[in-house]
Amino acid sequence: MALCGVASRRASEEIIAQGRVSVNGVTVTAPGTKVSGKDVVRVDSREIHFEEEKRYVLLNKPAGYVCSLSDEKGRAVAADLLKDEYSERLYNVGRLDMFSGGLIIFTNDGNFAATLSHPSAELEKEYVVDTVTPLPRSLVTDFMHGVRVDGVFYRCKFAEELNSHRMRIVLVEGKNREIRRVFDSYNVVIRSLTRIRIGCVGMGSLEEGQFRDLSAQEIQKLLRLCRKDSPGQSPAYR
Repeated sequence: MALCGVASRRASEEIIAQGRVSVNGVTVTAPGTKVSGKDVVRVDSREIHFEEEKRYVLLNKPAGYVCSLSDEKGRAVAADLLKDEYSERLYNVGRLDMFSGGLIIFTNDGNFAATLSHPSAELEKEYVVDTVTPLPRSLVTDFMHGVRVDGVFYRCKFAEELNSHRMRIVLVEGKNREIRRVFDSYNVVIRSLTRIRIGCVGMGSLEEGQFRDLSAQEIQKLLRLCRKDSPGQSPAYR
């Protein structure tokens, strides 16, 4: 399913478990079900096929869009920003919450998505956070050493206070709403949260709502970063 551009591997397992997949007219719920090229596989009654052309798209997601292929609440979906340009069914690699903006990658390559998303990849994501309330003097140091919030341990790879209301943060794990939970625990109100870098790929001149194809060189560099065979130090620290 991931190779057919339906969803990432993890999301495909959820779709199967929900009983939305059939093989030759029979509903399957086991993720390990084997199929051949002769089998007819449908998702939500729609037949799926291997996609020949792989797409790798970088989107500067505006705040207010959800990272999902569809939304039952009728909210704006980030993938819809790409529909007029790409006929393939693209899905997001990782997530940005609805109220955050910035860089997110879309693809129909399941192996690529799985490599970038796997926790062992430790792919850096860099954010700029602007706040309504002043930043506590200890927040940078505390976040780098680790902060426990409601029993969950959060630690960034790097943090830097740019001014009294702005901070730069680099994450490698990126637990759900990590930055927001840590800031909330310090009673710091966030005005905006923007992801400005994924691995070796930065924002450049890409404005809100704009997107572009990743170059072959960028794709290979991202994969090398995930495989830990890229020499030298991360761009964030050079």
